[in-house]
Amino acid sequence: MSDLSTNKMLAAVLATALVIVGLNAVIPEFFQKTPPAKPGYLIAVAPDLVGGAPAPPDVPPDWGTVLKTADPAAGEAKTAACRSCHNFDPAGTNGIGPGLFGVVGRKPGSHPGFAYSAAMLAFSAKQPIWDFDHIYEFIAGPQKYLPGTKMTFIGLKQPQDRINVIAYLHTLGSSLPIPAPKPQGKAKAAPAPVAGPAGAPAPGAAAAGKPTAAPAGAPASAKPGTPTPAVEPGKPGGPA
Repeated sequence: MSDLSTNKMLAAVLATALVIVGLNAVIPEFFQKTPPAKPGYLIAVAPDLVGGAPAPPDVPPDWGTVLKTADPAAGEAKTAACRSCHNFDPAGTNGIGPGLFGVVGRKPGSHPGFAYSAAMLAFSAKQPIWDFDHIYEFIAGPQKYLPGTKMTFIGLKQPQDRINVIAYLHTLGSSLPIPAPKPQGKAKAAPAPVAGPAGAPAPGAAAAGKPTAAPAGAPASAKPGTPTPAVEPGKPGGPA
């Protein structure tokens, strides 16, 4: 290989190196990015997804009404996720969690043979029984409702699922009767018209065409077409 060929190869290698170095210095100038003030991306979320109206509050229902139409079989199916920790047999066998046969109407933290958490025992000290309302709120999110409980289940978020589960638990030796339905609220009566001053017509009375009483001492209105008699001065009813 001649010296000329060697020089050409070296020149080509050097030129390539210079081009690479030059690109590394120039390219970043065209693609400079200003870092955001705060990391992350803002994702716009619609404030409401329920027909443009806020979701109704999740409060215990009227048990005397909803338990009559609840589906215990659907509730039993929902308890499949509970059976890894709880038993539902009449013997009340404990597992990772206490046996749940007869839990509706039972005092919290009182099932024999189970070591309850301090949080559950404190709850038991102020709550006499597991009634419908407290079970409904507890199984919606045990850790949120009773921080410190051993029950780590995430909870049932759908109200109807909780109603069905409670309906199923109620069939398992419950000592709590279903209450009577709550009476429907009565429509408010229309407010009575406000009375005006003594002798003055009530608001709207004139518009309704009702006759109004004349002030004391004033002559009664004459019938249409009847001339008003003249009253002489100094006589009763005349000007003083």
